[in-house]
Amino acid sequence: MTKPQAPFPPVTVYLMRHGDTRPDAIKRYIGQADLPLNGTGRLQACLWRDELAQVPFTRIFCSDLSRSFETATILAEKRNTPVQTLPRLREINLGAWDGQPIEEVQASYPGEYEKRGTDLAYYRPPAGECFADVAARVIPLFEEIVRRAQGNLLIVGHGGVNKVILCHLLGVPLVNLLRLRQDYGCLNLIDYRQDAPAIRGLNLNPAYALSAERAG
Repeated sequence: MTKPQAPFPPVTVYLMRHGDTRPDAIKRYIGQADLPLNGTGRLQACLWRDELAQVPFTRIFCSDLSRSFETATILAEKRNTPVQTLPRLREINLGAWDGQPIEEVQASYPGEYEKRGTDLAYYRPPAGECFADVAARVIPLFEEIVRRAQGNLLIVGHGGVNKVILCHLLGVPLVNLLRLRQDYGCLNLIDYRQDAPAIRGLNLNPAYALSAERAG
């Protein structure tokens, strides 16, 4: 008989996507390519730092990729809470496609782009991961972090990683993962009370991002 798991402790998870990293206007596949934040990304992190200044975080976690670590480090300024990097929180590994413009991938891998679109959960680019692989490494880690936490917890993840976590919490199949938006610098709020996580904020953006979206 499987031993029942203990209830989750009362915890609020601040699950954030790192700030903007785009070096230009070209649409690319970005997985574990280690891009830094751009000026907008740093500003997004600074705005969240100021907006969340009164929220006491007991733990701060991020992936070991530069964009995630830099975002978390900015948010941790003027706090005594150290930033802990976890390689298992890395974005999906896109293998040979990583960092490549989408148009070039379509031209260089005829038919493969379409295959990924029809089998999003299980299609792996050459030498890369599928989203089911991401779920297998991220979900157990996420649940372990939450079970050991208390109070307010900050996790700075990635677009794909966050979508996998949110799909899990909502009971949404991974095939529908792209229906969830995770803008650069967005924040999701997840309350844990006993066994049932409740999402009370999804894809929230700081004031700058909201103003820019309205202006566009």
